[in-house]
Amino acid sequence: MTTIGIQNEVVEPAAIRAWAENRTVYVELTDGRIIGFPASRFPLLAQATDEQLKEVKIRLNGFALRWECLDEDITVPGIVAGNFPLPYALN
Repeated sequence: MTTIGIQNEVVEPAAIRAWAENRTVYVELTDGRIIGFPASRFPLLAQATDEQLKEVKIRLNGFALRWECLDEDITVPGIVAGNFPLPYALN
C-alpha cells in the first residue's frame, strides 16, 4: 500500500489590483476578494490628498502597497488581518 501525504500549505492572499476612491483604499486579492479600508486608519494616509491616495502601487509580488509620494508602505497580509494603527472613527 502506498501512502500519499498531502501537506497543508497556508498561502497568504496577495494583491493583484489596488485603487483609492472617496478616501477608501481598495485591494483586489488573488483569492477573488475585494477588501477596502478607510484612509483614516493610517496616519500618513489620513493626511494625504485624494490625488496622493490614488497613487497607490502594488509592490513585493502583491504583498505590499506603496505610496511613493508619501513614503508609505503597508503590508497586504496586515490589511487582511485588520492590523490598523488607528481606531475606526465615525464621521
